[in-house]
Amino acid sequence: MPRGSRLGYIAQEAPGGSATPFETVLAADLERARLLDEAETTEDMDRLGEIHERLNAIDAHTAPARAARILVGLGFDEEMQHRPLDSYSGGWRMRVALAALLFSEPDLLLLDEPSNHLDLEAVLWLENFLRAYRATIVIVSHERDFLNNVVDHILHLERGKITLYPGGYDAFERQRAERQAQQAAAREK
Repeated sequence: MPRGSRLGYIAQEAPGGSATPFETVLAADLERARLLDEAETTEDMDRLGEIHERLNAIDAHTAPARAARILVGLGFDEEMQHRPLDSYSGGWRMRVALAALLFSEPDLLLLDEPSNHLDLEAVLWLENFLRAYRATIVIVSHERDFLNNVVDHILHLERGKITLYPGGYDAFERQRAERQAQQAAAREK
């Protein structure tokens, strides 16, 4: 990966505590949070100007709306966004972890079974979000429809060898079967 690239994944431990889902998602943008904290304490007006320039460059003023939009997509209405995390089940807190990850916009997004804790409406929203995602995504999933709707390549690992197949899961299965048939025919000759 290029130097300075950001890798994003969801930890196994669901977030908890008295913070709200909204606060948790906003806090996921570490640069924005650091700059806002520094802006509150700096007395250097030149530095304050630099901070505000950077906040504008990273579109920090739209962060609350982006965070709320992601949370709504994952099933959190307005009231739910402002309840403490500890009032939620583990599945809902994992949704918060997913929302925070998506909000942070890493350069390489690693997702392991991202649809696990989601209902159908949230899965459909996530599919649309991921199709529009501008960076690289690596997904591990057993959900055929999800893979067909989101990915444009499949990496298949078998017997220590990795093969890249273009297309979604159905295209992968078709190409893999054709390849296996060609290999079997070549062995018979």
